Amino acid sequence: MKKQNYSNHVRYYPPHHFVLLPLLFILTVWSVINIFYDSSNQLLWIFLSLLSAGVLFTALLLRQHYALGNQNRIVRLEFRLRHFELLGVSSQKAEAQLSFSQIAALRFADDSEFIQLLDRALKENLPAKEIK
Repeated sequence: MKKQNYSNHVRYYPPHHFVLLPLLFILTVWSVINIFYDSSNQLLWIFLSLLSAGVLFTALLLRQHYALGNQNRIVRLEFRLRHFELLGVSSQKAEAQLSFSQIAALRFADDSEFIQLLDRALKENLPAKEIK
């Protein structure tokens, strides 16, 4: 597994990003266009437009919601494990003082600079961007 860093942390899931979402988008656009060109079935096209737009919107929201929830839990677990491995103590005290964005930013630090950055983040309340 390739080591994650700031430049390669974005991932695509091809069936979702390049098949499902484009097809839903095309169906929505096609349905909206047919509202104006197929007057005999206009009500059907309106219904299909609303339905496909609703499914597209829901798919986008759910995908983001689930991914972010999982990512946040994994980032916190990585922080706890790394903190324990490098310092030999629980991270509860440090974690209580840091925001999630600060914890997430610390994951991009090398092991050699993690402890120093953590100390600075706790003492100076460094923003996540500065930690990265």
